[in-house]
Amino acid sequence: MSFIYFLTSSLVVDSQIVRSKLPIVVVETKGNPIYDYEKSTVELKIIDPPAQYQTDQDQPNVYAGKAGIELRGSSSQSFPKKAYSFETRLDNGEDNDVSLFGWPEDADYILYPSYHEKSLMHNVLAMEIYRAMGFYASRTRFVELIIDNSYQGVYVVMEKIKRGEGRVDISKLEPDEVVGDDLTGGYIVKIDKQTGTQNGGWLSNYYSLSSQPKGIYFQYHYPENAPAQQRSYIKDYVSSFESALKSPLFKDPQNGYRKWINLESFVYYWILNEVSKNVDGYRVSTFMYKDKDSKGGKLTIGPPWDYDISFGNADYCQGQSYQGFSWNFNTICPEDGFHLPFWWDKLLQDSFFVDSLSRTYDYHRKHGKLSQEFLFGLIDSMKVELEEAQIRNFNKWNILGQYVWPNPYPIPSSWQGEVQELKNWLSNRLAWLDNNIPRNKTPIREIKEVKILLFQNEAESNYTLRIEQPYPNNLKCRLLDLNGRILEQSVTWLDATEIEIKLDDVFPPHQLPVGLIFLEVEIGSYKKIHKLLQLR
Repeated sequence: MSFIYFLTSSLVVDSQIVRSKLPIVVVETKGNPIYDYEKSTVELKIIDPPAQYQTDQDQPNVYAGKAGIELRGSSSQSFPKKAYSFETRLDNGEDNDVSLFGWPEDADYILYPSYHEKSLMHNVLAMEIYRAMGFYASRTRFVELIIDNSYQGVYVVMEKIKRGEGRVDISKLEPDEVVGDDLTGGYIVKIDKQTGTQNGGWLSNYYSLSSQPKGIYFQYHYPENAPAQQRSYIKDYVSSFESALKSPLFKDPQNGYRKWINLESFVYYWILNEVSKNVDGYRVSTFMYKDKDSKGGKLTIGPPWDYDISFGNADYCQGQSYQGFSWNFNTICPEDGFHLPFWWDKLLQDSFFVDSLSRTYDYHRKHGKLSQEFLFGLIDSMKVELEEAQIRNFNKWNILGQYVWPNPYPIPSSWQGEVQELKNWLSNRLAWLDNNIPRNKTPIREIKEVKILLFQNEAESNYTLRIEQPYPNNLKCRLLDLNGRILEQSVTWLDATEIEIKLDDVFPPHQLPVGLIFLEVEIGSYKKIHKLLQLR
């Protein structure tokens, strides 16, 4: 028996899309069940022609072939609209790296459902913000999903977090790389719930800061099935960072915590989690990675993941309020089983970190990717993209105006109301952060553009860089010969907006060859080349 529903500019027959403005993902299981923890082989089509509309009967132009698919998620598996992970495959079952939607080639992707998050935008918005601020986050694309002729609703195709060019771009770590620089990278670890595929891990030496302290468990994510030497190395590295942060000398720039981490990543990760007020922030779905020492490898936090109960979409632990900080979760909800590590409390005791945080936030609020104009532009763009498809989604999943865990009250009665609620909450959140973000008391002169001057100290026969920048950033320096070949290179984190650095502190004198060479300096999009004449 067929049921025909007439919708705005769309038609659904037997829950099958006929026309859509979004790409269409079609899964044919051929009778194979879709399991948890084990991928079933299916036929996969992805249709996204350059026309205004497409149908599930059009020729697939993004992908057509085999795939392995399985259920994914933890608490989300209790929802009727399921999340899936899939890998594109060759006919013989091996992984098949492909480019979906023009993304870098890979085989592993996620179909994210956005069930209890009814604007359908939260995850995509968080990823867009992080990428706009200059960091990698999973690329995303809204689609509509059909499984065995059954319409499943609006989904988001996302890149799975994994090592690879175009994703977490760190060195591939082979099983036999167990000594020297080879051993030092690349690794991906995470703080997360212990569900899904388990690859082992370790318990931190330090409990959370709370009236009800909890242990913090780190999980190995990459490489899978790493030998004991590799597991010991990354465990010891993270432990050394934690010990340095616990030390009375934790603020020391040479031997404190900054020796071990990519400070810039911790600054931006904090900003994203607090702008979105992510209830899960810092304590679950928290990834970190480390490249080889020869590639400047320090512990880097990110990429971000799982922001469905952010932006006010949580009715517990003050998640619905635009006030307060997510990093203070252990105090707000000490009884919860998943705490965040002590790191953030300690980092915020360091004026160096606080300065970096507030200046970076202020810059992006005034001139960058946290302005209300930019953020509302992202939301409005997604609203136009989803306007038609959301009708089908909520005809399939009739939950508008109803409580679905953990929706806070009052619950908007329409999708348009959900989108407006997101805007209202975000506007209030930014205004609150403007007035409450941690700050040092020292006044800061506003600088609007990067300026770098190089001058020679004749008495000391060396050079000094005088730098002005609008917010903390990395200074990248390269020494070039007359043919433009790189002789030496260095990356230095600059926490101040005005600073002088002796070139001897960037490149020790023995690294500077005698004669005419060139110094290339780069901060953000600013780049300049200076001549150097070395006489010693």
